[in-house]
Amino acid sequence: MPAPHRTVRRSLLVTSAALSSLALTAPVALAAPGPSTSPSATPPAHMSSVGGARLGQPGAQADLGDGAPVLPKGLTARSWIVADAESGEVLAAQNAHWRLPPASTMKMLFADTVLPKFPKSEKHTVVPADLAGIGAGSSMVGIKEGETYTVHDLWLGVFLRSGNDAVHVLSAMNDGVDNTVREMNEHAEELQALDTHVVSPDGYDAPEQVSSAYDLTLVARSGLQKKDFREYCSTVRAKFPGDTEKKKGKEVRGTFEIQNTNRLLSGDSDISVYQGIAGVKNGNTTNAGATFTGVAERDGRVLLVTVMNPAKNEHNEIYKETASLFDWGFKAAGKARPVGELVAPRSAAGATAQPGSTASPGEAGGAADKASAQAAGDRSGSGGMGMALALAGGALVVLAAAAFLVNRRWPLPDLVRRRSRP
Repeated sequence: MPAPHRTVRRSLLVTSAALSSLALTAPVALAAPGPSTSPSATPPAHMSSVGGARLGQPGAQADLGDGAPVLPKGLTARSWIVADAESGEVLAAQNAHWRLPPASTMKMLFADTVLPKFPKSEKHTVVPADLAGIGAGSSMVGIKEGETYTVHDLWLGVFLRSGNDAVHVLSAMNDGVDNTVREMNEHAEELQALDTHVVSPDGYDAPEQVSSAYDLTLVARSGLQKKDFREYCSTVRAKFPGDTEKKKGKEVRGTFEIQNTNRLLSGDSDISVYQGIAGVKNGNTTNAGATFTGVAERDGRVLLVTVMNPAKNEHNEIYKETASLFDWGFKAAGKARPVGELVAPRSAAGATAQPGSTASPGEAGGAADKASAQAAGDRSGSGGMGMALALAGGALVVLAAAAFLVNRRWPLPDLVRRRSRP
């Protein structure tokens, strides 16, 4: 393929926020969640059907077909989902729409909303008000009042150390926490992440703050279309600015190393770096338990897995259950029949259908339906993909463009498939 053609196709994929997402049923928007400080031990009998009716049913959902392996044994998570990042097919799920506290996986939505607004070279000097309102016991990267940081520094603090202090500084730059929360909720609705309700941009436990395995997967898929998002979430370790000190009459800024707390990316004493891992984000609070969304590539196929709140209280259990679901997904892909799909953003759902599609998009009727009906299309996995979507300079207005027929791998460049150093 000529180089200019490759460049155009790569550009289309990088700017595309949803790749061939086709709703099995018209999405149903449920009422806003009520306060919850202690999630129920059992899923609700009725959940959202966004992405397909089976995803709204409690319990494990899988259609193994001929030759697909059985689901992994020993899974204890309240909710999980395995999806093909390129086609949007959900290969299997359990309680995918169960609204649960998300912990720091909420930072993916924060990043997808705010990251496009500031160039990474922009500098900000921290004032006391920037760090106000951070919850007790929050994870911190170590930002200090009076010190100056680049936006690049701050995002490394968000992704690697899950720093609530970095989130609050970026929120202050974004006209404050309240404004940031409002924009995050608006962006969640645009993505059709309708289980999600944001109260605190850092994911700190708060009444009514919920998301779901399905929604977190939608958010990760959107964020991963952005080059900077992919870079930050796949970085294993980095130098972070420390204190400024006077040495021999000169001001000298020290640094210290920070490491990604995603153990499938960085490894740990009881878990290895997962083959093909490229992000995304972990979380853990008293109320939420452990949460995690990961993306990995193997043999040209890219999978997204989200796991929420394993019951087994063992070290790194969230990563062990995620790894077993990745293993299953890579073996089952092409064999297991999908039980649902990751829907497109609302504005992209109206994109003009191209040859290979079998129906035109339409609006889902009824006041209760906040989302658009999806365009029906080829679900064979051999093509018919792509709705182009652009986030213009940090604006939350999303521009839908024409659908394109694209048949190539989802964009995870080699430079972001990092490995932990020895």
